[in-house]
Amino acid sequence: MRVHVRLKGSIMEQVSVNLSHGGTQSVFTHQSEATGTPMTFSAFVPAHERGARLPVIWYLSGLTCSHANVTEKGEFRRLCAQLGLIFIAPDTSPRGDGVADDDAYDFGKGAGFYVDATQEPWRRHYQMRRYIENELPDLVAGHLPVDMDRQGITGHSMGGHGALTIALRNPGRFRSVSAFSPIVSPIHCPWGEKALGGYLGADRDAWRTYDACALIEDGARLPDLLVDQGEADNFLESQLKTHLLTELCEKVGQPANIRMQPGYDHSYYFISTFMDDHLRWHAERLGKSAR
Repeated sequence: MRVHVRLKGSIMEQVSVNLSHGGTQSVFTHQSEATGTPMTFSAFVPAHERGARLPVIWYLSGLTCSHANVTEKGEFRRLCAQLGLIFIAPDTSPRGDGVADDDAYDFGKGAGFYVDATQEPWRRHYQMRRYIENELPDLVAGHLPVDMDRQGITGHSMGGHGALTIALRNPGRFRSVSAFSPIVSPIHCPWGEKALGGYLGADRDAWRTYDACALIEDGARLPDLLVDQGEADNFLESQLKTHLLTELCEKVGQPANIRMQPGYDHSYYFISTFMDDHLRWHAERLGKSAR
């Protein structure tokens, strides 16, 4: 069943809905002003009393992913239902005909890096920062029973980079911030150098607003931070470089619980293992839902 909901001049279409743990798991599409394309996101809303407003967790996905990866493999719904948390998972890039792309997996579609591109041919559609920071929250707040005073954000890999940088750029918006195997300093890794150079151009000073370590060096802070990183992650040394964040947080006094997990890799087997820890950590900081 497809349901159309008109919101502030735009139409949000519910393309699927399933009952899960007493709540509803939906997938929505809408036409985005930021990207100029249709965008898709998933939303789990636990059972709640009429009129209640629930805290919300934003989950940003990694390279090659869409909203579907965590929705299908993240194993978050049982605990979200118990804790009264709404869980929102947007796509990682604009898609569709006419959207610029690249043959490589780490650039173009599925690899938006949560930036607002300034370079051709990317800048027309690749406005993921504006989409995630402004447009999608406004859309969700107008339709779903979210308490926008109780927001948390998390993500995986490229999405961990997105979660950290969005939270650091928007002090006070998020009561809780966490990440699974984040790219902590895109300025200092091949994925980041390729993406930021391609989307933003050669001026590396313009990259700093999209680098968690650079933002912290420049004075941005979080209330606290939870990070889980698998020690058997094959991207750890070359791309993720968790030690840079650990050392910097210790140096500047940024509260952080950065946990290295022996034997775990970069996959959703790792993410789903520690999802409950992250959800409980967020729930403690977001407060009990008023159900």
